[in-house]
Amino acid sequence: MQAQILTPAAILVVWSIIMLIWMATTRLPALKQLGGLGQAKAGGRGQDLEGVLPDQINWKSHNYAHLMEQPTLFYATVVILAILGPSAFDVMLAWAYVVLRVLHSIWQATVNRIPVRFSLFLLSSLCLAALALRALGATLSHG
Repeated sequence: MQAQILTPAAILVVWSIIMLIWMATTRLPALKQLGGLGQAKAGGRGQDLEGVLPDQINWKSHNYAHLMEQPTLFYATVVILAILGPSAFDVMLAWAYVVLRVLHSIWQATVNRIPVRFSLFLLSSLCLAALALRALGATLSHG
């Protein structure tokens, strides 16, 4: 069961790398049209490209940043459950979280309409909250 709950986490890591590649393969050509990386201001950050690059290109970057935020809680929660012995329900919640995050990524990177994006985020957050509560319960009842 431990490996079964770690698989969704591994998939989300791979998905995050896919989003990184998608971001780079859309941003770098757009930057080249603006004069290339050599024209970037010293110490510049991704946020500096807001209003410079088209929104549709920046959306991939926004989503990649999101994948570096809330999912860190997911990874910690999954590790806690893997150590203490996850249930089949925990594994299902982990898969639901990952599927919803991937759908959120695709939506944000392509269509980016807020009502759907928010719904996907909310549903994934509820899965994460349930996992976190189950991990807390597992730690409190262990031993």
